[in-house]
Amino acid sequence: MGSIWLGAFVGFLITLALGWLFPGLGHLIGGFIGGFVAGLIARGIMGGGVAGFLAGIFGGIIIAILTIIGFVATGAYTGGILGGLLGGLAGLGVGLIVIIALIFGAIASTIGGLIGGLITRGHTH
Repeated sequence: MGSIWLGAFVGFLITLALGWLFPGLGHLIGGFIGGFVAGLIARGIMGGGVAGFLAGIFGGIIIAILTIIGFVATGAYTGGILGGLLGGLAGLGVGLIVIIALIFGAIASTIGGLIGGLITRGHTH
């Protein structure tokens, strides 16, 4: 069995890169490809599924956190304390949308991980 954590980390990096290069659907497509690579590294269908899921979850959580921080910082910079509060509320709203997208990205990443793990199922090195 390969490394689930290494697969999840590499899958996360691929998901992040493709999501950054292709905004919108890039997170779903990147999630699937990142999950697939995570599954190849983790080896086995269960390890691949777990690694793919973790890769998808990591990306979404980090994007949600950065979105909220960005809104708060922008609001505080442009409107002081009240702007920071309003930016924080807007960040939470957008963060919730990101978390909903995270669910779809995690599903795509898990499917990719399952397929990648299935391919390596009988191969041991």
